Amino acid sequence: MNINKTLRNLLIVIFLVADVGCDQISKGIVRQRVDYHEQITVIDNFITLTRVDNTGAFLSLGNSLPRTLYKVLMIILPLIVLIFILRYLFKHTEFPLLSVFGISLIVGGGIGNIIDRVIFGSVTDFLYFDFALFHTGIVNWADISVTAGFFILVYEMIVNRKKNEEKVTK
Repeated sequence: MNINKTLRNLLIVIFLVADVGCDQISKGIVRQRVDYHEQITVIDNFITLTRVDNTGAFLSLGNSLPRTLYKVLMIILPLIVLIFILRYLFKHTEFPLLSVFGISLIVGGGIGNIIDRVIFGSVTDFLYFDFALFHTGIVNWADISVTAGFFILVYEMIVNRKKNEEKVTK
């Protein structure tokens, strides 16, 4: 096996373990120390901790689904997609390291929320951000990981597109 591929795959595993670990530790702390709907100001007018359980997906979409359909759409299907993405990522080595990191964040965030759904029947959300012009819903580490991974991939695509356009014009 190629040492570069081995190192790259080890980095993927490290990214995933760190991401899922931070997600689960942060949620565990919130479950132990923050009451439901309690509001704790972390940074005045910017970050507030408040604990809610989200039985759905983004913005509670799907929270009223029948349990069997919920398990299929919120646990089994996402897990299959994440396994496919991971398998593809381990098999194909042409991705730049930044893209590997972005994809790992997306997969790690997905795994973190699936763990919650399997163990607790809902996802623990606890972070609320107020950016003055707009604010977020209540999110968690996994949600932030998925979002950050998405923006990293978009950035990487834009940079690669510009590089490819420069190569063509030379």
